[in-house]
Amino acid sequence: MKVVLFCGGYGMRMRNGDDDTIPKPMQMIGSRPLIWHVMRYYAHFGHKDFILCLGYGAAHIKNYFLTYQESVSNDFVIRGGKVELLQSDISDWSITFVDTGPESPIGERLRRVSQFVEDDEYFLANYSDVLTDAPLNDIIDDVKEAGALASMLIVPPQSSFHCVDVADTGSITGITPVSQLPIWENGGYFVLSSKILEMLTEDCDLVEDVCGPLAARGKLYGHKHLGFWKPADTFKERADLDNAYKRGDAPWMLWEHAKETVSP
Repeated sequence: MKVVLFCGGYGMRMRNGDDDTIPKPMQMIGSRPLIWHVMRYYAHFGHKDFILCLGYGAAHIKNYFLTYQESVSNDFVIRGGKVELLQSDISDWSITFVDTGPESPIGERLRRVSQFVEDDEYFLANYSDVLTDAPLNDIIDDVKEAGALASMLIVPPQSSFHCVDVADTGSITGITPVSQLPIWENGGYFVLSSKILEMLTEDCDLVEDVCGPLAARGKLYGHKHLGFWKPADTFKERADLDNAYKRGDAPWMLWEHAKETVSP
């Protein structure tokens, strides 16, 4: 199944005063950029045909894959002066690079790459800035069984803030952590039917202009995920993921856990 990755935004909340020309998907988590971790997640489930919707910082993303070094994350042997890889990350991937504009909203980016997915029954899509351990292929099966035209991963609220109940007199009658409210957030992982491409209009938004109307028709499926889910939308969030990786606490790296399961 093809995977559309939206990776052309400015990522203003990620800026930290260093090199602001590096786009958010290229911010590092360990020895690899964020977008690589997202792509490896999909590849783990067998989905290795990627369409990258580029915009701001497109050259960084293109150059990274044009000069990709497998030896950074794979074991290898040097024999007779030649490098022999013992494993490979991306040798069986197909990656299509498409300039979708620096200012385009998500729906417009999808509209500009629609020719690459219009013949598929379903395809996958992602914001390229969120990591998870969600059971992707189970979600795909559930979406098809439900007959939905689209689905989104939904997660509990991640905010550390509190909501308050307040009377007209100003007296606070209750305090509730946002994380305990009976609501769900869009988790940024989509399964989409090619039929939704007909709903895309110029400069539209994927969630408001497509998912909203589908929800009103009962054609939007939400998979509730209570497992690991972590965005990298800000510098702090990215740093938290990087620190977790360095501690060996990386539940999103399902491909590594699979290696541990089959090891003798």
